[in-house]
Amino acid sequence: MPLPPLKTIEWVTTDCYGTLIDWEKGILDAFGAEAERDGFSFEERPLLERFFEVQAEIMAGSYELYAEVLRRTAVKVAGEIGWELEPSRAQFLPDSVERWLPFREANAAMDRLAKRYQVGIITNTDDKLLGISRQHLRTELDLVVTAQQVRSYKPDPTHFRECARRIGGKKGWIHIGAGYENEVAPCLKMNVPVIWVNRHGEKLDGRKPATATVKNLREAAKKLGAGG
Repeated sequence: MPLPPLKTIEWVTTDCYGTLIDWEKGILDAFGAEAERDGFSFEERPLLERFFEVQAEIMAGSYELYAEVLRRTAVKVAGEIGWELEPSRAQFLPDSVERWLPFREANAAMDRLAKRYQVGIITNTDDKLLGISRQHLRTELDLVVTAQQVRSYKPDPTHFRECARRIGGKKGWIHIGAGYENEVAPCLKMNVPVIWVNRHGEKLDGRKPATATVKNLREAAKKLGAGG
C-alpha cells in the first residue's frame, strides 16, 4: 500500500532504540568497557547479533522490566563468549542507557515532524529507562507507549493496539521504525502504514515490503513532508 495523502495524516509514532537512539553503539561501548576490566575482548558484530537474538528469546517469556531483560541478556551472552560475568555485575548495561546517544539526525527530524503532526514513541523499554533516554531527546511528545505500560514486548501487537486505542483508531496514523520484525511486521499485519528506517541496508528476503523504506530518520521526515 502506498503512503496515505499527507493531509490525512494526524499521528506519527516512532520506535526509540535503533530508530532515534543508537543503541548498537551504546551496547557495544558498555560491553567493551566492562569486559576490559577483566582483560577480555570480543568481536563486536557477532556479539551484537547474538545479543539481539538472546534478548528476543527473553522478551518472549513472561513479562519483566526491560532493565532485567538487559541484565539477563548481558550475563547469557557474556557466558557464551567465554567471559564469566557475575550476575551482580550485569547492572552495568542498564546503567549505560544514559550514555546511549541519539543518531545525529534524530532530534532535528523529530522537531520537524512535531511541527506538522502529533508525535509519539512506542518502545520496548520500561518507563524509568525511557525517562533517562528522553533527556537526550528534545521533542515534546503527545503519546508514549512503553512495554511496562502494556506488560508485553514487540513484536507482540499489544503496543500498537494500545496506541490505536489511545488515538481513537488506526486512521491518520503512520509508524516509523528500524527493526523489521518488531516494527514493520506488526504494523503491516494491522494495516498501519509503516516507514522502515533500514540503516544497515537489510534485504527483505521474501518478507513483505514496508509502506516506504528509507536509510535514516531525516529521509522518513522528508517523505512525510517535514524535510529540511
